[in-house]
Amino acid sequence: MTKKNTPPKEGTEAAIDKKLVQQPENLKTEKLMPHTAEASGEPMTTNHGVKINDDQNSLKAGERGATLLEDFILREKITHFDHERIPERIVHARGSGAHGVFKLYESQDKFTKAHFLNETQTETPVFVRFSTVAGSRGSSDLARDVRGFAVKFYTQEGNFDLVGNNMPVFFIQDAMKFPDLIHAVKPEPDNEIPQAASAHDTFWDFISLMPESAHMIMWAMSDRAIPRSLRMMEGFGVHTFRLINEQGESFFVKFHWKPLLGVHSVAWDEAQNISGKDPDFHRRDLWDAIESGAFPEWELGLQIVPESDEFKFEFDLLDPTKLIPEELVPVQRIGKMTLNRNPDNFFAETEQVAFHVGHIVPGIDFTNDPLMQGRLFSYTDTQLIRLGGPNFHEIPINRPVVGVHNNQRDGFMRQTISKGKTSYSPNSLGNNDPAQVKAADGGFTSYAERIDAKKIRARSDSFFDHFSQATLFFNSQSEPEKNHIIDALTFELGKVKTVAIRERMLGVLSQIDSTLATKVAFGLGIQLPAKPDFPVNGSIPADGDPEDFKSRKPESKIKSSAALSMAHTTKDTIKSRKIAILAADGVNGNSLNVLKAALEKAGAITEIIAPRLGSISTASKDTLVVDQSFLTAASVLFDAVYIPGGKASVASLENEANAIHFINEAYKHCKAIALDADALAILNATYAQQEDPGVLVEVKADSLSKKFISAIAQHRFWEREKPRKIPA
Repeated sequence: MTKKNTPPKEGTEAAIDKKLVQQPENLKTEKLMPHTAEASGEPMTTNHGVKINDDQNSLKAGERGATLLEDFILREKITHFDHERIPERIVHARGSGAHGVFKLYESQDKFTKAHFLNETQTETPVFVRFSTVAGSRGSSDLARDVRGFAVKFYTQEGNFDLVGNNMPVFFIQDAMKFPDLIHAVKPEPDNEIPQAASAHDTFWDFISLMPESAHMIMWAMSDRAIPRSLRMMEGFGVHTFRLINEQGESFFVKFHWKPLLGVHSVAWDEAQNISGKDPDFHRRDLWDAIESGAFPEWELGLQIVPESDEFKFEFDLLDPTKLIPEELVPVQRIGKMTLNRNPDNFFAETEQVAFHVGHIVPGIDFTNDPLMQGRLFSYTDTQLIRLGGPNFHEIPINRPVVGVHNNQRDGFMRQTISKGKTSYSPNSLGNNDPAQVKAADGGFTSYAERIDAKKIRARSDSFFDHFSQATLFFNSQSEPEKNHIIDALTFELGKVKTVAIRERMLGVLSQIDSTLATKVAFGLGIQLPAKPDFPVNGSIPADGDPEDFKSRKPESKIKSSAALSMAHTTKDTIKSRKIAILAADGVNGNSLNVLKAALEKAGAITEIIAPRLGSISTASKDTLVVDQSFLTAASVLFDAVYIPGGKASVASLENEANAIHFINEAYKHCKAIALDADALAILNATYAQQEDPGVLVEVKADSLSKKFISAIAQHRFWEREKPRKIPA
C-alpha cells in the first residue's frame, strides 16, 4: 500500500499531472554550464527497455561486411528517426511556448460561474503558444504577420483554451472564406514564393475583392504586425463570447491580454535586418527572459456587455471584423498571467500542444459569430491528422489536471488502459459508471438561446459596414504610425506585379481615408482611381443587389480611440531591455561601470561590444570581459546604445567602420543613444546630431544614467524619422 506522502512514480499519469502544476525553481544556486544538461545516470536502453551495449556501430557480417537485417536496435532507432516529424500546422506553424500561472484579482461570479474566474486563492496553470500565421516552421520570427496568442488554462473544471491573436479583429466574417484567405496569403502554388510574406499578387488580389478585410488590413500594415517582443504585444480573443453566471444570466464578453511591459514594435527596415541576423529573435527573447527570471506578465481584461445591450452599438457584436472601442466599454483587468518556465522539450510541448476554441468550461459559452462557428469544427479536425488520431488529449501537454472518465475507447496511440466490462451508457453491469453530472454539480450545459429562423446562406445586413472601423483605426494612430502604415502598404503593393490589383486596392483604401490612398498611390506611381472598382459589399445580401457603398459606412460617434495607438502604451520601465555598450582598449572603466550598474539595477541587460572577443583593458589597466565582437553583434538586436569615453577607446571606435555603422543603424531606427562628453568625436563621425531627440551627451555618468534610463523607457524617438513630403 502506498504511503500517503509518497510521490508518484516517474512516468505515471499522476506524476505527469503533478509536474504540470508544480511551480518551477526560479534560479538555481548552482548554474549549469551553457548548453549542458543534467545527466540522468540511467543506462541507455531501447524503447522497450533493453539495455544497449553499443550505440556507435550497426551489427555487420564482419568488420567490413553487410549490415544485418536482424539488428533490431538499428532498425528501431532509424525507424523512429524516419517518423520524428509530424505535419506542421497549416497556419501558425512557427511557434514558441512557455508555462506559467494565472491568478485572479477579484471574483467574477456576477458574470460567470467558471471556477477559475471565481476563486482568487487558486493559481491556474497555463501553457501559452505564440506564433506567426503565414510562414512555415522554418520561417523568420520577424515576418510582417498576425501573431497567434493561444492560452491553455488547466482549470479544476477541465481545460479552457483562449485561442486568440495579437489583433482584435480578423480578415473575414465567415469561416467559409478561411481556406480562400489562407490559400491567398500562402506562397503562390506555381513557384512556392514568397515564404512568410503577404507582399504578392494572390494575397492582394483576394483582399482587394473582399472589402470586409479593410479593418484587419489596417492592423496588419501597422506596427502591431512587427512586435519588438512576444512579451510586448497585446492578446485578444477576437470573437465575442458569452459568460453565464449561476443564475443562468448571459453576458457578452471580449477577452484581452494587456502586457505589463507595454505594447512596442520594431521598424520595418529593422525587422528585415533582424531576419538576417537572428531569425529566431522572438523565440530567443522569450526563452532568455524566462531563464533570467524576467518573467513576462499580462493582465487579463474583460469587456462585458449585458445581453440587453446586444443591439445598442453602431456595429454587430457577432462580426469578427469589428472591435468594441474601449471608450464605449472599458476593459476591466481581473487577473494576471505570469510565464515562469520554459518547455523541457520543444516538440513534446510546444509542437504537440493542441488548442481548440471549443475547449470551454461551465460559465463560458459561444455566440453565433460565423467565423467562430467554423473554428469549432476545424480545430479538432486538424489535430486528428497532425497528432495521429482522436487520442491527442492524452499527450501530456494536452492533459487536463482533473481526471478523465468516459466511455471512449481505443484508437491510434491510446495511452489509458481502461478497466471493466462496460464502455457504453446506460449500463447495469457497471452500475452505470461513469455517470453524467447535474448542472448544479458542475455539469456543462449550453446557454438556452432561443433559435427561430429559416435555413439560409446569407449574412446579416448589419455585417456590411466594412470601412468605418478601418477609418477609426487609422485616425487613432500617431503621425509616425500613420507614416508606417503608408510605407507598409506602398511596400506590399509595390511587390504586386498586376497593376489592376494595385488600382483596385487603392479604391479600397480611398474608402478608408483619402489622404492614405493618395500617398500610397503617389508611392506606387499610379493615378488614384476616380471610382473604386471592387465588390461594394464583398457578397450580395439576401435582399438583392448591393447598395451604394456610402450607405454602408455610417458616421461613427467615436472619431479616434487612444487604446488603438501604441503612442499611449506603458513607457515606464526598461526591464529586460538589451543595451549595447561600445568600447575598446583604453575605455573609461569608471563611467562604463557606473552606467552598466545603473542600467542593470533598473532591470536592463547590458553587453559590451568591442572590436574583438576576449577582453579589453580600461584606461586604469583593469580588465573587462567582452560579450560580443562587432562581427557577431548588430544594433538591430539591441534597444539602445551607450558609448563611454576614454581617449584610446574613442580613437579606436572612431576608426572602426562596424562601430560607426552600429551607431548609424541605431540612430536610423530611432533608438536612444548615450555618450560620455569625451566620446563626442564618435558621434560626429555618424549621421546622428547631438540636438536630436533621444541622443544624450553628458559629462557626469550619474546624470547620464538617469536621463538614459528615461529615454530607453520611451522605446523609440519616431520623430527622428524624416517627415513625409508628398503632395495631397
